[in-house]
Amino acid sequence: MAAKRTRGTKPAARPAAPARVRPTMKTIPQRVSTRPSTRMETFPNPHPGRDYEIEIEIPEFTCLCPMTAQPDFAVMRITYIPNDVCVELKSLRNYLWTYREQGAFHEDVTNRIADDLIRLLAPRWLDIEAEFQMRGGIATTVRVSHGGAE
Repeated sequence: MAAKRTRGTKPAARPAAPARVRPTMKTIPQRVSTRPSTRMETFPNPHPGRDYEIEIEIPEFTCLCPMTAQPDFAVMRITYIPNDVCVELKSLRNYLWTYREQGAFHEDVTNRIADDLIRLLAPRWLDIEAEFQMRGGIATTVRVSHGGAE
């Protein structure tokens, strides 16, 4: 039921509609690939004067066994203290995808990834741990460290 109005009064103002919120998601730049790539990218360390750890977990790392060509699955953790640059995560993901079709022993693949990251980042400290799932009753964990955490 509408409220009664007396002569000469204005109707009650309607509440203002909420301002329309613009989405914050940006469009993906054309240069961001969704395909395997050996090229990793970096960005400047936003806090080069401070030691802080960056930990990246890759729960679905995959490579091939060089003996049987069967897939090997691992949870990989990359932890590092950046120096001048940090690794861009999409490019790291695309780099790690290149191992899906490569035959490599667990020890070799973990060390190759460490070597590539050390060459790219020159970190103050880096540690990679790859926990490969059990196959034939044996699970393998490979750890590679570089530098010294202070």
